[in-house]
Amino acid sequence: MTITIDELSDTVGAEVRGVWAETLLTDESLPEVVLDALEEHGVLVFRDLHLDPRTQVEFCRKLGEVDTSPGHHPVPGIYRVSLDTSKNSSASYLRATFDWHIDGCTPEDDAYPQKATMLSARAVAPSGGETEFASTYRAFDDLGTAERDHLTPLRVVHTLEASQRLVTPEPTPEQLEAWRRRPAKEHPLVWTHKSGRRSLVLGASTDHIVGMEPERSRALLDDLLRRCTAPERVYRHEWAVGDTVIWDNRGVIHRAAPYPVDSPREMLRTTVLGEEPIE
Repeated sequence: MTITIDELSDTVGAEVRGVWAETLLTDESLPEVVLDALEEHGVLVFRDLHLDPRTQVEFCRKLGEVDTSPGHHPVPGIYRVSLDTSKNSSASYLRATFDWHIDGCTPEDDAYPQKATMLSARAVAPSGGETEFASTYRAFDDLGTAERDHLTPLRVVHTLEASQRLVTPEPTPEQLEAWRRRPAKEHPLVWTHKSGRRSLVLGASTDHIVGMEPERSRALLDDLLRRCTAPERVYRHEWAVGDTVIWDNRGVIHRAAPYPVDSPREMLRTTVLGEEPIE
């Protein structure tokens, strides 16, 4: 089997060719190839793969421990992403995925942010629903020395409320109570990874920078996010049924383009659990 990996943009993303669903569990060299390519490109696209859910989960187990929390799907390790409440009773929370974010910044416990996420398309939206990606590794690398020195000591408080307010700016008391049950988390703005690479921890869950005046804090976080996600830095994936995409959640932020509540769009997600804290 000959595998080719072709860059999709100058900053993030690559398409993998020469891989088929039936080889995911039989090619013993493939997990290392995928992990190395994720490290280099951040996002990997497999077009027309048509993975069945069990194969998706079993391949992800070769990359690390898989999250098997209940996911509105009969296969453990699969989370059904749909705005249809008959398919996902937590669909209202998914609207927060329309804003840039890193998964796992506000866990209910002390879990580390996810290592990687795999998403497969079972049904696509007639309009909207594309997924966009931007590299927070590259965003840090492109900073000047003085700005790196200024940002590295800063710490940021992340909350579920911050991300949910972007889609529900006037919540009910019941919504506020539910959001605030999720504990706030404090993370460094610059994540120094075990590999030695550094990335910015940005996205919808950022509430404020510790010790900084609120207006200045918000302006700094928004400016960094705007620069990280400038159009020339973004890979935008237009889904077709059968596509599979996997990304390095530790150094890539992502968002879904808005799509109608009654859209048939349905994605199956598998999460590879994290192995290192943000520090």
